[in-house]
Amino acid sequence: MKVVADGRDELRHLAERIRGRRSTNQFLKQRVSRKLIREAVELARWAPNHHLTEPWRFYVLGEQAMAESVELIRANATRKKDAAFGDFKAASAREIPGWLVVTCKKSDDEILQREDYASCCCAIQNLMLYLSEAGVATKWTTGDITRDLRFHQILGSDPDVSFIVALIWYGYPKILPTQSRRGLDEILTELP
Repeated sequence: MKVVADGRDELRHLAERIRGRRSTNQFLKQRVSRKLIREAVELARWAPNHHLTEPWRFYVLGEQAMAESVELIRANATRKKDAAFGDFKAASAREIPGWLVVTCKKSDDEILQREDYASCCCAIQNLMLYLSEAGVATKWTTGDITRDLRFHQILGSDPDVSFIVALIWYGYPKILPTQSRRGLDEILTELP
């Protein structure tokens, strides 16, 4: 572990990165290198996980899998509302340059399942922060497609063995939205 005399610059940079990582829906057409995505997954897997269960699995979708997923989004949106809505959702999804899915191993042990899900969420945050540092924006979505068994078929994953924690859309951002948060005093309780 690197120890810095005062470490303020590094801490300030990390704080800026955490505050600056935003979800976006608007991406440039530019592709993100597979090498960068592999680096992000490599770092994601260093997330804390109780008993080193490493419950996650990462799926980077290629052109065919993305096209099949877009059609699944169209079908679900059409069923939910109408064909025009389905076309709109499919067109929006087709604009996303990169798709990555994270699944979590299922467990009959409720405590282990909660711990493993939390570990997967930590891994996803690691991945998104790394990509953000590289200038790549992400959006963690848990839309209808993530609960559709046909999506598991596209991934080649077994829904009896794992469940989808996140579909992460990624790419170089057109714009990054800004946000604010409630004050620290509204969410922090300090006990004696």
